[in-house]
Amino acid sequence: MIRDKLIERGVGAESDFRWRSHEITRIEGLSDAVFAFAVTLLVVSLEVPKTFDELWQTMHGFGAFAISFAMLLQLWYAQYLFFRRYALQDAITVTLNATLLFLVVFYVYPLKFLFTFLLTIWTRGSTSVRLSDGTIHEMIRQDQLSALMIVYGLGMVAVFTVLAVLYFHARRKRALLELTPVEEFDTMTSAYQNLANAAVGVISVLMVVAGGLRMVAVAGFAYFLIPIAQTFLGMSRGRLRRRFIASLTSADSFTSRAAPEDSASGQ
Repeated sequence: MIRDKLIERGVGAESDFRWRSHEITRIEGLSDAVFAFAVTLLVVSLEVPKTFDELWQTMHGFGAFAISFAMLLQLWYAQYLFFRRYALQDAITVTLNATLLFLVVFYVYPLKFLFTFLLTIWTRGSTSVRLSDGTIHEMIRQDQLSALMIVYGLGMVAVFTVLAVLYFHARRKRALLELTPVEEFDTMTSAYQNLANAAVGVISVLMVVAGGLRMVAVAGFAYFLIPIAQTFLGMSRGRLRRRFIASLTSADSFTSRAAPEDSASGQ
């Protein structure tokens, strides 16, 4: 399994964060099966094309498949890191992970449909599709665009909120996990990063709800706020982290200097 190879090579390991799991748990085994099923659902067709026209039509869906696959892989890797860091298997973690898996499977089709439509528009292709009964329809009507963006936005909000709650739960278990102060700080940073992604989804949904069809395009471009938000958050949390480590180092240094003095005065 891919997860086994990553664990063996220590992919994702950080010097300041101890891994508490080096083996695949039953939760992760189930998760891998669900993610694999979700990727299977992304495939355009399970049948081998019989003609070049069918092959060419299948290839048109490659771009949307690649983007959707990359997004699923990002979620899978985020879950992989979480279980390497914390190895939690309590009821709350199982429930949250199950919720994440449900969202992954449920939103596979809306995810692929959205990017198929967008790539068709960007490449100036035809948005007309031939159904199994031979009739031709548009992929989506103008009045349905708002609903599509809301569905996608709510899915994004739900997924990243669940990931954030997982990290908040890990922080709440800091005593059991014996998190160091730096590990606790990094745990909260991961929670804030996921909340930032969810917040962008909320902004996009609110734009569509408030502005309707005329705000659909703007709501789509709102997702470009994600790299901006993550960059700002990374820089600000990075500065705080350096100061925090410096304060811990200073405190440890003061304690080590004070200890001999206290011992001498006691004599």
